[in-house]
Amino acid sequence: MPWTVATLRGQRVLARAKADGSLAAESGRVEIRYNPNDGRVYHAAARNLEVSGEPLMPDETCGPAGQPPETARKAGKAPAPAVPHPPGGWIAYTDGACSGNPGPAGCGIVLVSPDGKMHEGLEYLGQATNNVAELTAILRAVEWAPAEVKALTIHTDSQYAIGVLQKGWKAKANQELISRAKEAVRARGARLVYVPGHQGVALNERADELAREAVQTRRTSQAK
Repeated sequence: MPWTVATLRGQRVLARAKADGSLAAESGRVEIRYNPNDGRVYHAAARNLEVSGEPLMPDETCGPAGQPPETARKAGKAPAPAVPHPPGGWIAYTDGACSGNPGPAGCGIVLVSPDGKMHEGLEYLGQATNNVAELTAILRAVEWAPAEVKALTIHTDSQYAIGVLQKGWKAKANQELISRAKEAVRARGARLVYVPGHQGVALNERADELAREAVQTRRTSQAK
């Protein structure tokens, strides 16, 4: 099955297509790749994809699922290991962005259901610090996850957020927000996992893009 170039919320992606160039959707979802060689498979709602009209590309354009990134192999680096999470559990990637510190701030959230479907959200926070943006992103991931979710693993590149929320670090600022986020994480049984930022982790990069989009557009859109 061929691939076509499409745009997903401003991001250029490769999407599965039919021979006639239309999107190959199943139950309204289309297989996409952010990077043709990293082996990471995602799905997006067909309604959120805009086909570019460029010529179709053959199936072998993208490597098989689970294939290590070619760039990582050449650099002698192993791909980031998968973080185990409970069967049937959801995962989330969160990030905060700030233009100045403090300055116009926003957060981005990517929620992934057990079947691989992605739910993206962003929120403009007004004037705030980067730490506030990171904490708010985690809080929104918990709040925006469906009520029936029993296990949630949240990936963040903020050591500060993990420290104040799960490691008992003492904080002089943001105490009210920390208290709310800590209680929300505890109540939902969520687990925070550190992921290095700007290291090619696709969904971490996507959360960062959403956070920056929130700052640039002053827009909020809850993940659904």
